[in-house]
Amino acid sequence: MGDQRKAQLRSQLRTKRRALSDAERENLGGMIAAQVCQLALFNRARHIAVYLPQDGEVPTGGLVHAARSRGKHLYLPVLAPGQLLRFARWERHTPLSLNRYGIPEPVPGRSQGFPRRRLDLVLMPLVGFDEDGNRLGMGGGFYDRSFAYRCRGGFARPHLLGLAFDCQRCDALPSESWDVPLDAIVTESAMIRPRLAG
Repeated sequence: MGDQRKAQLRSQLRTKRRALSDAERENLGGMIAAQVCQLALFNRARHIAVYLPQDGEVPTGGLVHAARSRGKHLYLPVLAPGQLLRFARWERHTPLSLNRYGIPEPVPGRSQGFPRRRLDLVLMPLVGFDEDGNRLGMGGGFYDRSFAYRCRGGFARPHLLGLAFDCQRCDALPSESWDVPLDAIVTESAMIRPRLAG
């Protein structure tokens, strides 16, 4: 799939995602959170990276509440040099500031970073997905670069779990050599587990 086709697909899928009303998005997000909370992977995890939804992405408030009520440690992505992400501890009163994309992230120097390889679970936003666990993101490649080491063999952590609405499903997304596949995707109606046993 060429860059132009990917850009067209991103535009179409983002339009579909944004077409959901706030009430629909919250309702479907609650259904997605309920499914994630049933996963042994979520229940076993102690260190979980989440995201703050933008542009109509799946809400994460229910999962944040569930994780905190169970004593789990939460982390937010922070833009780092080299188009990478680092992950900073996110507590209830952690100060946030907007990065260059207008996304809130922990204030640099005010929150402790955490090694990517020690995360147990990363809850990831996406624009589109297919049944094989391929993910279409916003095009910056931040997540792919940050977790590229998982494709070099022997690294199971962290597990990568995509959160999406059914309307973001695609028939097939070709994978590039640098793409890092998801272990599973959860939507309001399905749990797709191409690389996750159990």
